[in-house]
This record gives sequence, structure tokens and C-alpha cells, in this order.
Amino acid sequence: MSFKLTIPQAEEKTLDIVVDIGECLFVLGANGSGKSSFMHKFYSVNFDNSIRISAHRQTWFASNAVTLSPEQKRATEHNMHNTDRDPESRWKDNYSAQRASIAIYDLIDAENVRARSIARAVDNDDINLARELSQKDAPIKIINNLLRLSNIPVEISVRKNEQVVASKSGCAPYSIAELSDGERNAVLIASKILTAEVGTLILIDEPERHLHRSIISPLLNLLFEQRPDCAFIISTHEVMLPLDNPTASTLLVRDCIYTGTSVSEWDADLIGPECNIDDDLKEEILGARRKILFIEGVEQSLDKSLYSLIFKNVSVIAKSSCRDVEHAVSGIRESSDFHWLNVFGIVDNDRRTQSDIDYLKEKGVYAISEYSVESIYYHPDIQRRVAERHETLTGENASVQLLEAKSAAIDAITPHIQRLSEKAVEKLIRKEFFQHLPNKNKIALGTPIDISIDVASIVAEERDRFQEALDAVDLAIIISRYPIRETPALSEIARRLGFQGRKQYEGAVQKMLMDDEDALAFVKSLFGTLEADIEAE
Repeated sequence: MSFKLTIPQAEEKTLDIVVDIGECLFVLGANGSGKSSFMHKFYSVNFDNSIRISAHRQTWFASNAVTLSPEQKRATEHNMHNTDRDPESRWKDNYSAQRASIAIYDLIDAENVRARSIARAVDNDDINLARELSQKDAPIKIINNLLRLSNIPVEISVRKNEQVVASKSGCAPYSIAELSDGERNAVLIASKILTAEVGTLILIDEPERHLHRSIISPLLNLLFEQRPDCAFIISTHEVMLPLDNPTASTLLVRDCIYTGTSVSEWDADLIGPECNIDDDLKEEILGARRKILFIEGVEQSLDKSLYSLIFKNVSVIAKSSCRDVEHAVSGIRESSDFHWLNVFGIVDNDRRTQSDIDYLKEKGVYAISEYSVESIYYHPDIQRRVAERHETLTGENASVQLLEAKSAAIDAITPHIQRLSEKAVEKLIRKEFFQHLPNKNKIALGTPIDISIDVASIVAEERDRFQEALDAVDLAIIISRYPIRETPALSEIARRLGFQGRKQYEGAVQKMLMDDEDALAFVKSLFGTLEADIEAE
């Protein structure tokens, strides 16, 4: 399904814009450039399957409970939807309070629909269906997870008489009407998006107005992930929002021409995800200094999820390889054009020598203490913490599961010892080779150079060390030194600890790091001084 709009431009040219389900378009421009008119036009053309979220307007809750009957809700929603087509809705909203009330209604209704579905399955003695339905998190639980991942320390819940309350840092519950403007907007945005119909075009106006970029950027990213069955258009002044979403397209709106009270043409360019924002516009709307952490991987990688949890208030940007991370950090640090940025990088250890690690750190790139990010997710200490948490839910003996997981992992790794030993010393052998290459002085002398590396001996020594760790059943050493992600071991560990597979186990690790400060502190310790160095900038 696609949502389309053709906008007029100068010299009778037009620009065709198409946003498909699962796609995101940012509308970026300075004040008065015509962003609001564009958003209104796109909404009007795709009226039947669209909703607008005016995140930049003042919102409040008249009550923290459902105050509308179903009939009143339907009538109010119908009136709002029609009013949003009126040209005046671009700058005037007579339904601010009603929008908040309907958001609460939809949120509670979604909770009730889920609960009734599970109860109906239980009443029909269909326990398997009940379990299947219960696996899908309720909207409020999803919102609480999103708020926490977005650095908002607020948790909401539904109490008796269908009242929605909030709590912060373990304090007594209070009405969500008492939330700050930013917290309230975050809840409203999340509620509207999570309860939208499948196949909806969701237009969001200036979400950064009440929310800091360090909050709204991860919140939007997480909501996009939750609703791949919808399309999104976000109007914003914040240039970093599209930069934080490299797979999104960006409409750069520079100016517009009015005929009477309506825009008759736009000066705008549609920029695909592979292009950069132009420097002139960046200068107009870019604000203060910011911190960026470049990491290996892609947007949906384990690295991105983990580092976003550990290093809060920092933009985490995935680059394909360690070399890309090094180039990005060096390029920005050495360029005065990016003076507002403080950048750092994280790369996998990959059995680097200490001299390599120290050299990279001087350039602002930090090598983790473990072989790769999987070594953190499956670190024995993390396995233990996850198993103990899981035990409280399932009643399974965590100690027994850990022993079974270790045994299964060792069995899965053993057939691959030769290949993993070779992979582990690959960079070491290459480095030794390049160290013997002649410099210009040796070339000038013309002396013959013989390079001889006993590859078989190096691999054999590594294999012996590997075998010693296997014989000692030392999973901690094996996970930290070898690329066991290339074996079935990680899947075996996840299943033996009671999970359906790696994805579910890794999700459990992420959730644990959200609410277990001790576990989070342990993971942070694996990164040496990086957190302190980021804070010091």
C-alpha cells in the first residue's frame, strides 16, 4: 500500500512523493518554509487512511480515566478527523483536550480487548491460544519499555475504575495529568501510534518541540520498529532526527510561495537514504554540540541495541565495519567543519594486540574487552543473571540449566576447533607479515628481504590453548577469545536456558539491562574508560 502526493514547484514542474507501508519520510526545513502546509496537503489527499499527531501543540489530560462513552468517542473522533482537513487546522486546534481523552480511551480499550481475548480462550479451554495471545505484550507494557529505552524514567499503569496513573523511580502512583509536557507528549505519541489501525499513514508534527532529541529520537525509532505495518511522515526542525534514521527519506523544504492563504508551490528536494543533508540547511537549523558513538554493524544489529542501552544521551550510529568506524571518527575529529560534534567509536576486539588497542584509543576508537558483541550477550555472568531471572517466572532450576547450557555449548564448539583457531590468529599472522615489509630505507639499499612465518606453528599453538580451555570446560575464556557466533553454540545456550532461540534470549538480556542496575554496571565495566571519557567531553 502506498500514500502519494504530487506537489507543484517553480517553472510548472512537479515533485512526486510516495511513502509505502513500512517507510518513513522526514520533512525538514526552517520556520516559514512550508512544512505545515505540506503536511496538511498530504493528510488531505490521503484522508481515508491517515491520522495526525500534533506533537508540537500544548496537550493536557482533562482526566486520567475514560470520560467518553463509545458513542461520544466515535462522534468526537469523526468530527476531529473532518476538522483536520480544514485549512485552518494547520495553525488552529479546537480538539486538544479531546485528542488526549481519545488517546487514553484507545489505550485502555486495547488493554481490555487483549484481556478479553485471553479470557475467552481460557473459558473455551483453549490454553494454547491463551498462551499465544499472552505472548503479545499489552500496549501499556510496550509503552513502558519504550519510555525506559528512550531515557524517560516514568512507568504507567491502569488502576481500578480504569484510571491511568504514573510512577517515577519507585514513588507513589500519581495521575498522568500531572506528567510534564514532555512526558505527556511521549505517552500520547506512543499511545496513538501503538493503537493505530494496520495500514495507517501517521503524520507527526514537530515531535521535538516538547521532547529533547536524546529522548524523541530513540522513542520514534522504537515506535517505527513496533509498527512496520504503518507509514510515517514526520515534520521537524531537528536535522539529527533524519540523520538518526539512515533508512528514511528526507524532504528538504527550503521555501514556498503563497497564493492567497494557500501554498501554490514549494522549493523542495526529495533526498533518498543514501544522500546527505546539505550544509546550508544544516547551518540554519542545527543547534548545539552533540555526542556520537559510531559502532560496527547495521541498524538492526545486536551492537546497536546493546550500546543504545549502555550509552544513553549519545547518538549511536552503526557503520558496516571496524574500518568504517575508524574512518568516521577520524574524519570528523580532524575536520573543523564538524566542530560541534564529539565523536567516539567502538569496534570488536578481534584478538587485537594491546599496542593496537592503545593506538585506536588515542584516535577515539575503543576496542571492547571481548572478542565481539555476542561475547557480551553470552558472557557467563550475563547467562547466570538471565537464568536466575527466568527461574522466578518458570520455576526451572537456574543452576541445572546453566550446566546444561555450558555442556551443550562445549559440544557444539568442539567440532569447529581447527577453524576457530585459524580465525582467531588470522589478524595476528597478517600483522606479522606487514611488519616485515621493507621501508623506504631498506628499499634504497636494495637488500634482499625474506619473509618467513611459521603459520602452522602459530595455528597449532592457538589450537592447543583452545583445547586446554575445552578440556577445562572454561566457557568464559572460549567466549571471550573465539568467534563462537560461527557455531551453533549460541543457539544451544539460548535453548538450554529455556528460550525459543537466540532472538528471544538476546531480547531478555536487553530487558534485564533496562531494570537491573547491577547487570548494567557489569556490562559497562567491559568497556573500560569509555563511559567516563564520553561524560568528560
